Amino acid sequence: MEEIKVLVTDNLEQEGISILKNANFYVEEKGKLSVEELEKIIGQYDILIVRSGTKVSSSVIEKADRLKIIGRAGVGVDNVDVKTATAKGIIVMNAPEGNTLSASEHTIGLILSLVRNIPQAHNILKAGKWERNKFIGTELFGKTLGIIGLGRVGKRVAFIAHSLGMKILGFDPYLSQEDAVSLNISLLTLDGLCKQSDIISLHTPLLPETKYILSEKQFSIMKEGVIIINAARGGLIDESALIKYIKNGKVKGAALDVFEKEPPVESELLKMENVVVTPHLGASTKEAQINVARDISQQIIDAIEKKIIRNAVNLPTMDEKLYEKMKGYLSLSEKLGMFLSQLVDNLPEFLTIEYAGEIVNYDISSLRAYILKGFLEKFYPVTYVNAPLILREKSIKLSEIKSEMAGEFFTTITIEAKYLEESFSVTGTVVSEKLKIVKINGFDVEAVPQGYLLICFNDDKPGLMGYIGTVIGRQNVNIASMTLGRKEKGGPAITVLNLDSEIDNQTIKEIKQFSGIWWIKLVKC
Repeated sequence: MEEIKVLVTDNLEQEGISILKNANFYVEEKGKLSVEELEKIIGQYDILIVRSGTKVSSSVIEKADRLKIIGRAGVGVDNVDVKTATAKGIIVMNAPEGNTLSASEHTIGLILSLVRNIPQAHNILKAGKWERNKFIGTELFGKTLGIIGLGRVGKRVAFIAHSLGMKILGFDPYLSQEDAVSLNISLLTLDGLCKQSDIISLHTPLLPETKYILSEKQFSIMKEGVIIINAARGGLIDESALIKYIKNGKVKGAALDVFEKEPPVESELLKMENVVVTPHLGASTKEAQINVARDISQQIIDAIEKKIIRNAVNLPTMDEKLYEKMKGYLSLSEKLGMFLSQLVDNLPEFLTIEYAGEIVNYDISSLRAYILKGFLEKFYPVTYVNAPLILREKSIKLSEIKSEMAGEFFTTITIEAKYLEESFSVTGTVVSEKLKIVKINGFDVEAVPQGYLLICFNDDKPGLMGYIGTVIGRQNVNIASMTLGRKEKGGPAITVLNLDSEIDNQTIKEIKQFSGIWWIKLVKC
């Protein structure tokens, strides 16, 4: 395998670096780089690993001609232009699990610090003053905590808060009612949560739809004396609205680990006595930094060496267990896409994929990505990431069908390219871990999608195989296997030969001279 060059910016724990080096990846650690510095060197690397400090802008990505993966050692990817990376075919992955405990514990720490006035009391006592009556706190037992975003961190915060005797409300459009019930969380609308919560804690990524998820409207309907916690991402809260409602007393206090602009040196929030602040420390524990470094490094190795994709934000995720079940069908899917593309001369108007049999019980999104990549790479430079985008850009209409029955096989995958006046299709399966093509344009065949295949549509008439064998034999090319398919005696038929090596165009033209052959293609798989 060609040497994989990895660029690490920001600071990544050495446990992650060692994992990459032990996999024989070449690693360079540069520390935090500006956009301009990154633009100058990014073209040399296959992998980029960042934390939150490095901005991976569209201008950087446009110059990243070798880049295959951008790995974010942490959760948020708002410092990466995911849209441009996707269009360029670059996988963007994060490491969301490694700092779950640290971020959730920091959130609880912020809540306790705020409701018990711990930082303020600390500062007063350090100044030599004993003012107990000034810092009367509030118990958490029996209070209502509203959690916006119930991913890994949000769920963990809910778990800890339950142990403190708190009632939990939640807002998360992606969490099912059944899962909420199992977590003992009452799901509400965002407005409903804002109206009923004593404390509101944010745990969502920063996306266009979550920007200012707490703004003027939400603050206006909150309880008097509500407390706001944000250890997720700056920009989730409209800070001007927060400042307004702290000043008028509706918001009793806030605890913030993140800000719209970091560092927030000119923010009025830093001057408010009832605002507790920390400098983006949610994931800043030794354990979390080691965990995310290990996680992102191993994910990158698995993606490059095993094609196992975990925690990608722009590609279907596939863990090792699912990969083991699907790997044969993933390989088949890409081979079928490649095969079909070589039967056609132009992009079709319609592309139809039919999944049949036991495979429909699994997530087929990865299969789709492999099919599209295999099909489109004849026409454009594509990856598994940007193949769906290119399909849409070229106005090719994709339809997918799922069928529980696959005839005599456990599973089949069929791809059909449709044009105004004709169509081409290929069906494949996996038998005892071996890939097989079992139908071409509706003709039953049995061929192996490997090496060179000669495909002939012909009339069912004597002498054909003898003629083909003679022509190919003169080129000293061996026929590894052959299959014949027909729907009725003497009618249209198909001949498929697996060849040990390639034949040239002149040989193909000579074969086509046989009177019964009306279409011929050489396909490489």
